[in-house]
Amino acid sequence: MSNPDPSPPPADPTDPVWTFRGYKMKPGEFNTAMVHFYRGEISRSNVWRQRLDSTTNWAVVITGAVLTFAFSAVTNSHAVILISFFLMSLFLFIEARRYRYYELWALRVRLMETDFFAAMLTPPFEPHREWAIRLVDSLMTPEFPISLLEAVGRRLRRNFIWLFLILGLAWVVKLLLHPIPARTWHAFFTHAGVGLVPGEIVAALVTLFFATLSLLAFLTVGLQESPGEVLPRHEALQLPGGLFQTLAGAASQMLPHDFWHRQNLLAIIITEKAEAISQQLLETLHHGVTALQGKGMYSGVSRSVLLCAVAATEVDALKRIVYGVDEHAFVVVNATHETLGAGFSSPQPRWKPGPKLRRSRQQTQVSPRPPEEP
Repeated sequence: MSNPDPSPPPADPTDPVWTFRGYKMKPGEFNTAMVHFYRGEISRSNVWRQRLDSTTNWAVVITGAVLTFAFSAVTNSHAVILISFFLMSLFLFIEARRYRYYELWALRVRLMETDFFAAMLTPPFEPHREWAIRLVDSLMTPEFPISLLEAVGRRLRRNFIWLFLILGLAWVVKLLLHPIPARTWHAFFTHAGVGLVPGEIVAALVTLFFATLSLLAFLTVGLQESPGEVLPRHEALQLPGGLFQTLAGAASQMLPHDFWHRQNLLAIIITEKAEAISQQLLETLHHGVTALQGKGMYSGVSRSVLLCAVAATEVDALKRIVYGVDEHAFVVVNATHETLGAGFSSPQPRWKPGPKLRRSRQQTQVSPRPPEEP
């Protein structure tokens, strides 16, 4: 009896094969691998989402326990509410850290949903050319998509700001009612004292704490690097008179550059008054402007084309400047995947060591021993 032939049947020459670094896959095998990969990333993001919910549940339980203890007896000290402020801040930091991990997995899921699966349903019915490169970058050199401050600000506005407000109001009510009703400011500050610390200092520290929280929640409104959030386009806090832009500009002088890791846009301005508009943009937004020469193919008129990279919070200011100078200007604002250079993100990835660190590693690296002659 002859042995069966172990060799596989010959492949269909008309069936395309995906080849990369020695791997050979047919389209069906490749799609199956992507489906399993997508399910794995969905599972990861769900796990970290559940961890976010756990932290929020801890904070809610602690808030209820603190309020129950503080108001259960007249003699119970209000210091437990002050301690809860620091405990809630710790929970906020833990949740922000978990939120960054959640955003890492959510980014990969969104890349597959928008640039792979959704691309199969829309013409030309093929994935985007760069989607695989972006996905590979996230796998080979993973980075958090959002900064820690953006994560803290977003979780603060979503959940913790309400818990802090409840605790703050409870602290004020506790001082007004216990141990006896406070009818004057002197009595209120007397109740606010903790041990040897006068009530005025305690009240000032609490006020400073809530002012810091409000400032953190306010200044991080314009940060939009979160891929897992459903955000309105060009979401920004709109205040009259450009107050938000003024405060953001002042804060950018004090905060580190990585804090302003925002969604960047590219404004294309077609105008006949390029010099005046460029000067206004340079003086007001402090962003560079590049001028190109263009020609309208219908009218045959030559016009200047200005390119200016701006943040999402600066779009309204840019429009006011442009149309204040040239009401017939044509403005197009495009979303950008990444903006590198002065005033924006650094072209050096955060995971790569700097020149000094690379030189020190090279100096400390031991050279290999030459082979000995036989």
